[in-house]
Amino acid sequence: MNSKTKNDLENLRSKNSFIGDVWANFKRWLIKFFRSPHTVIMNLIQPILFLFLFVEVFGNIVSNPISGVLGGEVEYVTFLLPAISIQVAVMTGMASGIGLVRDIEEWIFEKVMVSPMSTTAVFIGKTTSELVRIAAQIAIILALGIALGAKISTGILGMLGIIGVGLLFSIVFISLTTSISMITRDQEAMQAILMPIMFPLLFLSSAFLPLKILPDWIQTFGKFNPITYGVDAARAIALGKDVMTTIEFNALSGMWNTVVPAISVLLIYIIILGGLAIYTIKKGTSSEAK
Repeated sequence: MNSKTKNDLENLRSKNSFIGDVWANFKRWLIKFFRSPHTVIMNLIQPILFLFLFVEVFGNIVSNPISGVLGGEVEYVTFLLPAISIQVAVMTGMASGIGLVRDIEEWIFEKVMVSPMSTTAVFIGKTTSELVRIAAQIAIILALGIALGAKISTGILGMLGIIGVGLLFSIVFISLTTSISMITRDQEAMQAILMPIMFPLLFLSSAFLPLKILPDWIQTFGKFNPITYGVDAARAIALGKDVMTTIEFNALSGMWNTVVPAISVLLIYIIILGGLAIYTIKKGTSSEAK
């Protein structure tokens, strides 16, 4: 692509509506999803299995230690449900990266990127379509958890809050998988990288047990693990109390001493990884142009 063509493309992009570009990409990815609904089913199978199996296997064993750490009687299904909601966001984020790789392999991505659309709008439109899917999936998981006996003390508003935290956290993982997709441009390579990342992040966090009762090295790792902050924020909303153990914050009261610092940490991760995702998209597009 010569300099004149690149300048013409930049001029066309400058005349495009940013909102229009976002909307166009949002619709494209949502339509693509509706054409393959089995993706949602596959994304839900693992979190549902985790919910059933962990409650049945560990429920009676860990309820007392959890209640001792958090104070008051806390059923394991209630403790676990926010973590499973975050796991849905992780699984969908992984599927998002795979969808992007398929676009790259089928040369659809290159066609989109040489169109007069903003690179940032392409990323935001795709991410927004994923958020719609994630909200629906978390709602299903919450309904199943309540059917199993979970109690969300903050009621319907709490359920909406958990969905909101799940959506915020999902941007972190979608950004990560987008960056890996743009770097590897290969499904097998991407899955080979993501699987060793995903499961350690889940288990070396506060997802399945409170960090306080885990070994010291896991507690240290958990302090830098974004899943810890997504789970803690969602769990604080579900229980209506402060559950944060990684950051000392007492400026507010109750659950807000967990929710506010946890969301602040997630926003930092979003800025860093979201910026990296947009950079890799732009760099990948420039490489193709050359």
